[in-house]
Amino acid sequence: EQETGDVAGLPSGEGKQLTSQLLDKYSGYLRSLWRDLSGKKKKSGRLPREACQRLLHWWQLHQGWPYPSEPEKLALAESTGLDTRQINNWFINQRKRHWRPAPPAMGSRLQHIDAGASTSSSPAVLGMEGQHFTRRSGYPDGGP
Repeated sequence: EQETGDVAGLPSGEGKQLTSQLLDKYSGYLRSLWRDLSGKKKKSGRLPREACQRLLHWWQLHQGWPYPSEPEKLALAESTGLDTRQINNWFINQRKRHWRPAPPAMGSRLQHIDAGASTSSSPAVLGMEGQHFTRRSGYPDGGP
């Protein structure tokens, strides 16, 4: 009758002894390996200066709409040495910290005014875009 063991078919006494010897010999290495694999180390969070300068240059060229397309993100990643996740995160943070888009309604009103459609900047005139005036009255569409 053969005794079944714990380690690779060895008898239980020999398996325990071998396990104990291996743990004694390699426990320090195993502990540090386990720590490296399981413990997440916090990175500094800073990108290389040259990479930031390239991203900032793109940002300045596209200040009106700082949303790079996918091919632009790939090109930026290649030129900076960063991965696309880092590019995406940089632009998300940059827009949150430094960019305020103009409200769409104000932008169209300002363009309308700049085009010479109105000489007054009063709120009443600004709110009358798209309304037609007749010659007989000063009211939209003929008025009272």
